[in-house]
Amino acid sequence: MGTTSFWDVLLWSFWFFIWIAALTVYFRCLFDMFSDHELSGWAKAGWAILMIFLPWLGALIYLIARGRSMAERQMARVAKQQAAQQEYIKQAAGTTSTPAAQIADAKALLDSGAISQSEFDSLKAKALA
Repeated sequence: MGTTSFWDVLLWSFWFFIWIAALTVYFRCLFDMFSDHELSGWAKAGWAILMIFLPWLGALIYLIARGRSMAERQMARVAKQQAAQQEYIKQAAGTTSTPAAQIADAKALLDSGAISQSEFDSLKAKALA
């Protein structure tokens, strides 16, 4: 066995990086294809056959044909996930009460003397806004 030169290690590192990048692109295309609800079953089958028998060429063609819509679908999924997270935070914090419930809470504070009439009016206006 001979020693491995620096250039051999560098070359193998380069090819390893290329291999990982290609796998990432390939699986990103597959996941996008199967998560697209607007794509028909026949279209998914066609893309799947292309990507199974000609994986790297199929992924390249998929990126050229549907690359822009991939980004739009990803952004829509992220926005939907953020909205769901915000809704969960509001629900967990208890800020999703109705205006009537907020006014009732403010009225209870007014009746207990914790707030003044002007503060009640301000809270009522804020709840109705």
